[in-house]
Amino acid sequence: MRRLRVAMVGGGRDAFIGAVHRHAMALDDQWDFVAGALSSTPERSRASGRDLGLADDRNHGSWQELLADELRRPPEERVDAVSIVTPNHLHFPVAMAFVQAGFHVVCDKPLVHTSEQARQLVQAVQQAGTVFGVTYNYSGYPMVREARELVRRGAIGSIRKVVMEYHQGWLSRQVQSKQADWRTDPARSGAAGAVGDIGTHAEHLIATVTGLQIESLCADLSTFVPGRQLDDDASILLRFKGGAKGVLLCSQIEAGCENDIRLRVFGSEGYLDWRQEEPNLLIHAPADGPKRVLTRNAPWLSEAAKAACRLPAGHPEAFIEAFANVYRGLAADIRARQGGATADPLLTDYPRVEEGARGVGFVEAVVGSGGGWHGLA
Repeated sequence: MRRLRVAMVGGGRDAFIGAVHRHAMALDDQWDFVAGALSSTPERSRASGRDLGLADDRNHGSWQELLADELRRPPEERVDAVSIVTPNHLHFPVAMAFVQAGFHVVCDKPLVHTSEQARQLVQAVQQAGTVFGVTYNYSGYPMVREARELVRRGAIGSIRKVVMEYHQGWLSRQVQSKQADWRTDPARSGAAGAVGDIGTHAEHLIATVTGLQIESLCADLSTFVPGRQLDDDASILLRFKGGAKGVLLCSQIEAGCENDIRLRVFGSEGYLDWRQEEPNLLIHAPADGPKRVLTRNAPWLSEAAKAACRLPAGHPEAFIEAFANVYRGLAADIRARQGGATADPLLTDYPRVEEGARGVGFVEAVVGSGGGWHGLA
């Protein structure tokens, strides 16, 4: 079985996340990175492609050139998918163009700038019948999937409260870098700063583990660094359909914090506690028994959690492996469709375009809250 061919838009020189995508897609030997338009100018784009060993005829100066070249090729020579790792403002035009041309797509989050763009993109994917994944990569951690399965099995009873925290400190002062520049620019980042960049991850983790839908929210957004145009800190109260309550904190100005994500889910019969900086552990504290520390790839975990592991228990796995689980799920789905088979849900476990669209709605609700309660559709 041949590897799937993938092109990348964005992710060239000085880009952080492009290399993460390439490492992740290489981990399971399912993908060949064969084409790209990797930077915002033709010169930098082609230089980045040469750095990574792309063939000259598939190393392009713009994503439009990349798309035109792939469509000129016979179907059996084209890429199977395109990975979009650009600043946010390019997600919609690039994704829409490749979807409408019939290519499978994987796109970074937040998906697009507006709910209307998200609606159009979801509709285009449905009409094209293509695979579209969104890299909410924290959902790929085995112990996140174990937490999801414990909730589904009723291990903590009915959910009453969710506390979701995402703490970073890298923007606690003015930072001059490619990564900081576009994330703090409304024209490229969109209507939100920290909420769009990391708050969307937090919202997706809540939904993934609990299955709850946010009914309404009340957000307090702050911009602590003088001159910054977008939020760099948010405290959000959540009300879920069915009566559960929640708190979501996300910040990029908490000096000294690195990538401190913590999710606690409290139910009528106990709670779950997971932290991204210690991702191979999950605490399950039942109301009527001793606290348990569950470890990655232990034989008593769920099939969903074990399917997300590559190494034996006691051999740590982390960020790249979780990211790779998204790409492994995408590959399994694409192969199933190419073979006319029904995809196995256990193998094709990855965030879909609809989840990306929900994240856009979450961002709009937070920005529109104005300190009062704001309902979600």
